[in-house]
Amino acid sequence: MIPTPQHRQPILLSARERLLLHRCAPANPDQLHALINTLFAIHVPRKPLLPNSTAPFDYITHAFFETPPTHHTPRDCIVWASRGSGKTFYAALATALDLLFKPSIEIKVLAGSLEQAQRLHAHLRTFFDRPDLAECLESPPTQRRTLLKTGSVVELLTQSQTSVRGSRPQRLRCDEVDLFDPEIWEAAQFVTRSKRCGEINVRAGIEAISTWHQPGAVMDKLIRAHKDAPSPPTRLFRWTTIDTLAHCPESRPCEPCPLLPECNRRAKRAQGHIEIDDAIAIKSRASKRAWQSEMLCDEPTLVDAVFPEFSRARHVVHTDPPKDATHLAGMDFGFRAPTVVLFACLTPDDTLHIVDMYSATETILDRHADAILDSPYPNPEWIAVDPAGRQRNDQTGISAVALLAQRGLTVRSRPSSINMGISALRARLDPASGPPRLTIHPRCADLIAALERYHYPRNQPLATTPAKDGPDHAIDALRYLVVNLDHPYKASITSYL
Repeated sequence: MIPTPQHRQPILLSARERLLLHRCAPANPDQLHALINTLFAIHVPRKPLLPNSTAPFDYITHAFFETPPTHHTPRDCIVWASRGSGKTFYAALATALDLLFKPSIEIKVLAGSLEQAQRLHAHLRTFFDRPDLAECLESPPTQRRTLLKTGSVVELLTQSQTSVRGSRPQRLRCDEVDLFDPEIWEAAQFVTRSKRCGEINVRAGIEAISTWHQPGAVMDKLIRAHKDAPSPPTRLFRWTTIDTLAHCPESRPCEPCPLLPECNRRAKRAQGHIEIDDAIAIKSRASKRAWQSEMLCDEPTLVDAVFPEFSRARHVVHTDPPKDATHLAGMDFGFRAPTVVLFACLTPDDTLHIVDMYSATETILDRHADAILDSPYPNPEWIAVDPAGRQRNDQTGISAVALLAQRGLTVRSRPSSINMGISALRARLDPASGPPRLTIHPRCADLIAALERYHYPRNQPLATTPAKDGPDHAIDALRYLVVNLDHPYKASITSYL
C-alpha cells in the first residue's frame, strides 16, 4: 500500500527550477504540503480522523523543520502507526526531503531486518528515478546507499554492534523498532551528532518507527516511558488504519459496513490511501485482538504474555494499608541482578494489596534487611523468599534465610515450580467469580511494568516457561509471596497401623 494517487504524475522540473528548489526550501507547513503534492504527486493526510490520533503530515513536518534547541522541542520522535498505514513510505519521503534541502546531511536507516531497511530505500530510489531528480545524484544508488551532489547521503545499517557504533549521522531512522535487539537499540542511542548543513543547523535525532504489538519489546518500553514521563524527551505520533483510509463516496451506505464501529462515517471526509474494501477484508480475516493492536493501535497483542489477565484499569489501585490488614512481604535475592522486596497487606476479604516495593543492586543482604525493618510499614508477619535462600553461602557459612531470621524476620520459603506460581497469580488476578484479589499501588511502577512485559519466548508457541530477559525479578518476589500465602505447608500425623 503506497500512498500515491494513481491518477496524477509528478511534475518534472527544469534545471533552473531545480536550482530554485534547493535555494527556496519550504518555510512553513503549507508550503511543504504543497511542494510534496506538486513534486511527488503525493497527498499526505493533514488531519486525523480519530480523536486521539495525529496525522501522517504531523510527522513529516516534525522531521523536516529544524526547531532551535532553545524552543525545547524534542528532536527524537516515536512513530506508532498501524500496519499498512504508510509509516515506511513516509519515512522514505522524510528522507528524500532531508536529502534535497539539507546539503551534506548524513542519514542512517536501521531496521528490524536488512530486508525492511531495503524496503524504505526502495521507496527512496523510486523518488530519484525521475529524470529531473536523478540529476541530483552524484552516482547511481546502490542497494544500501544513495549520495547526492550536495554531499547529502543515506546509508542502510545492519543490526550489529559494529555497524551501529561506527556511524555518526544527524538522523537515525529506525524502522520496525518492535523487532530490534534491545542491545542494538541501546547502542544506537549514542551515535547521532548535530551538524550545520548549508544554511541549516540540523539537530541530531533518532526516530523510532513501528507498530506496537509485543509486550516487553523496545516499542513497548518507549511508548510507556513516553506516557509516564512528566516532560517526555520525545514527540509521539500515532495514526491508525482509520486515519489513512481512502475517501468513501457518499453513494456507499454506512449501515452494513463492518468498519462502521471504528469509522463512524469519518471516511466520508478521508483523504488517505487504504481502500475501504481492503480494510474490510483485513478486518474479516483478523482476530479482534490482532485488529485492535495491529490496525487500531489500541494496545499490544497479548499472545505471548504470561499474564494477559492483568489490566492497569482493574488491578492498579491507590490503596493504603488499612489498620486491620496483615502485613506481609515477598523477596527475590540478587546481587548484580536486583534484589526486590514487595511490601504487601492482606485484608479480611482475602485481597492482597501490594503497597510498595524496594529494589537495589550490588548491596549486601544486611542492608536489604535494614530496608525492610526501617520501612514505613509494620514489620511483616512473614516474608516469602526463594527456597534457594536456604543454601549456605560459601564465604559466610550462613544462608540468606538464616541471616534474615537473625535479624528478627520470619521467613517462609515453600518449594514450588514457576508454573505453580503463575497459576496462583492468575487465580488472584482474574478469579472465576468476584473481583480481583490482587491489587497494586501505582508507586510500584517496576512491578506493574513487569506484569505487562513478562512473556513466553517469542516464536516458540509450545514454550511453557517464561523468557528470562529482564522483568522476572519483581515477578519472582510476587510469586513467592502468593504461593506461600495460598499454598502454605500442611502438617499431618499418620499411623502405620
